[in-house]
Amino acid sequence: MKITKVETGIVALPNDEPLGGFSENPNAKNPIVWLRLGTDDGVEGLGVTYFGGALTRTLRKAVDDMAALVIGEDPILIEAIAAKLRAAAVSAGPAGIFTMALSAIDVALWDIKGKALGLPLWKLLGGGREHIATYASGALRRGLRLEEALIAAQRLREKGHRQTKMQLGLPGITSPAREVEQARLIRRAVGPDMDLMCDINQRWRPEQAIDIGRQLEAVGVGLYWLEDVTAHDDYAGLARVSAALATPVAGGEYLYGIVPFRHMLEARSVDIVMIDQVRSGGITPWLKIAGMAEAFNLPVVSHGVPEIHVHLVGAVPNGLTVEYMPRLFHLWEGVPVPENGLLPMPTAPGLGLKFSQDAIRRFAVE
Repeated sequence: MKITKVETGIVALPNDEPLGGFSENPNAKNPIVWLRLGTDDGVEGLGVTYFGGALTRTLRKAVDDMAALVIGEDPILIEAIAAKLRAAAVSAGPAGIFTMALSAIDVALWDIKGKALGLPLWKLLGGGREHIATYASGALRRGLRLEEALIAAQRLREKGHRQTKMQLGLPGITSPAREVEQARLIRRAVGPDMDLMCDINQRWRPEQAIDIGRQLEAVGVGLYWLEDVTAHDDYAGLARVSAALATPVAGGEYLYGIVPFRHMLEARSVDIVMIDQVRSGGITPWLKIAGMAEAFNLPVVSHGVPEIHVHLVGAVPNGLTVEYMPRLFHLWEGVPVPENGLLPMPTAPGLGLKFSQDAIRRFAVE
């Protein structure tokens, strides 16, 4: 089997929020680069990448240029193809546009491999379990009005979600007291039995994270984890926060490739390792990072794209929960749907996904 065809495009997907019903910015768009790799056997692999922002067209060009280099290659030889692309890019990697473009290609290759062997990806990777926990994400963003956030929190509980994530690091003039009160009210809205995560998106200094984190513990908010509390590459600062709090600290979504995770793990910076399939460079490095985390006796969780991450978190032995964020849902004909707070593992070969041709036409960006 050989790769014979490449097709790419950009869609600007709506920034709606179907889980809780309130979008932080309903007029915004989510630009996504999509990829199809075709083979002479008729098997087709799909991939996606994003985070390009104003450079999304540049990201698509990088995908085009790199994918052109895999024409004629055997798609099953994923490591060999990655090595070829790294060599061709010379010093353009190992992070940034290069890694994000590589991710789309890597995902498409794994999709081809699963389809060629007639196996869903998670079974191809070893088959960890039939269901995996998932948490509602994106419904409780910091930009919502407090009353909107509280209504959204109640809706999540009523829909049967067992886990959800809010954001602190509030906009405007804020204070530890305001941050703690917001968290306390959201905890009350979701109820005592729901696992409640909290994302800071690097907005606190280490001493702020320790102060507010201890106050959150004192008032009994009971966080499942605190995420990205300070600068992602301040490994020593993250380690200070982790050591000071009983609440688990999660991090890793902003790291590119494999090596920064080694630094983070060796510094004992986090209690929960969060891996982003796009920034890590695809499925292949994602699995290597998960293996490193397992060696440090740490669980792994995902960032974004639950329709792909369900396979990965569900397959590895230290997979904890999948972030259920609907950022790309418009792009697919169907996505995994939680059942009583769990995602069932897909049954179709490969990723088990199909692009919605209507979405590709309707949201296309030239």
